[in-house]
Amino acid sequence: MLLANEGHQVETRIDGVSGLSAAATFTPDFVLLDIGLPGMDGYEVARRLRESGANRNVILVAVTGYGLPADRLKSAEAGFDHHLTKPVDYEALIRLFGAGTQGTPRT
Repeated sequence: MLLANEGHQVETRIDGVSGLSAAATFTPDFVLLDIGLPGMDGYEVARRLRESGANRNVILVAVTGYGLPADRLKSAEAGFDHHLTKPVDYEALIRLFGAGTQGTPRT
């Protein structure tokens, strides 16, 4: 709701498979992706999005409770551009959206 209130078009899915399906037709600029999803985890979803033609350049943001350095490394290896731990700092998230694809550093 917060992102929609900021004027962003938002689609929400509860699992990785339906998220991949939605991304194929929605073609988002950003994907906020939990790591601990039922069925297919967020790492696999990220890898598949990176392999797809339409979503190869999407900005992938891990939104997760996993915040150890090893978790951040694993998300980077899966193709995430940013790694935010829960609870997410809303201002940090809005800054990511504002930066868009301007080559923002990994967080």
